[in-house]
Amino acid sequence: MKRNRNSHRGIVLLAASLGVFACSGCSRQGLESIPAAAMTSTLSPAAPIATRTSTWTPSPAIFPSSTPAPMSNTESPSTSAGEGGELLAFVSGDYGNSEICIVDFDSNATCLAGNASVQSKPAWSPDGMRIAFASDRDGNDEIFVMDMDGSHLANLTNSPGNDRNPAWAPDGKRIAFVSDRDGNEEIYVMDGDGSNGTRLTDDPAEDSFPAWSPDGRRVAFLSARGNSNYFENYIYVMDADGSNTLRLSGEGEHVFDSAPAWSPDGRKIAFVSDFPGISNISVMDADGSDVIQLTDEDVDQLNEAFDFAPAWSPDGLFIVFITNRDDPRPASCDSGEGGCNYKIYVMYADGLHETRLTENRSYDTNPAWSPDGKRIAFISDREGNQEVYIMGADGSNIIRLSDTPSYKYGLAWQPKK
Repeated sequence: MKRNRNSHRGIVLLAASLGVFACSGCSRQGLESIPAAAMTSTLSPAAPIATRTSTWTPSPAIFPSSTPAPMSNTESPSTSAGEGGELLAFVSGDYGNSEICIVDFDSNATCLAGNASVQSKPAWSPDGMRIAFASDRDGNDEIFVMDMDGSHLANLTNSPGNDRNPAWAPDGKRIAFVSDRDGNEEIYVMDGDGSNGTRLTDDPAEDSFPAWSPDGRRVAFLSARGNSNYFENYIYVMDADGSNTLRLSGEGEHVFDSAPAWSPDGRKIAFVSDFPGISNISVMDADGSDVIQLTDEDVDQLNEAFDFAPAWSPDGLFIVFITNRDDPRPASCDSGEGGCNYKIYVMYADGLHETRLTENRSYDTNPAWSPDGKRIAFISDREGNQEVYIMGADGSNIIRLSDTPSYKYGLAWQPKK
């Protein structure tokens, strides 16, 4: 049963909610070598989570008692070495030419696997030694893997169809991905070396965007199955072998849910929930029960906004997301001069204490938590070009990591070893 703070509304911009965007006219250049500074701030909530409508408490239930420090959005280029042990991968380039770039917090940024082709969706293996990604360098989209230094590049799929959206299983032994090799998009899985490819879904509708549960036993995905309208989409889950498929989200017609994100303990799934005209962040139990809408902007019907891209903090206590609620006319800003003004917000995992982390009038998007939960990486055009930034988890100490006039997307942190 669904429980709301207010009515569900909205059509989501799926590309925005998943951190995938389009760019035309961007020039391809190598990323300048800019060292990154350490970020040591930690988000300190003012009070423990007091669950609004559910008895669930995120795990672990450890709540700092201090009050958050005042937020400072002072921007400065990075000038000192970082803590080390963490890498940040992203895609840099334009629609036809792009490359995978990696920021090493002990040294500089390095761009790998670039050629006259499109690279997308970089995904670190759980041990942090390899990166899987999609590329059309062989004529159609395929899943490739390479070592973290760009060596041992290998095409894992070699199929006549288009293979996209690689997602490593938590044990690092398998990769789930999307392919249309059999006529329409379905979810497949293969071993980390490309062997033993197996089709998991089989439906006339498109199935896409696989997301592994933390224990590796289940895979959430998006599907329009059972609907004739392309703009109706629901979240499903299945066992890792493709059995026991269960629809988790969607009530009524014209629902377009997207961006499923498992909580670190595997008990909850956050997602973007939509009815025509607006989108909000919702959360549900891993079996689809106890659906709660977390965000609900206090604005009138003409000014209602879009909330996208939910991402859990590593400890499961917070959810970061992007929204255009601060734009003067959020519902119509896409058609206005300069486009939408998107900001990054954070809230407790039950939706309380929403806090804005970025302040500039800019397009801030693709937030991604560092493995230790102390930092959030994001992409912003605040200085003219789209660039990669990091900030403390409380929004302080914003530092630019890249400096090229190219398009950026697909931020992915290396998990801690």
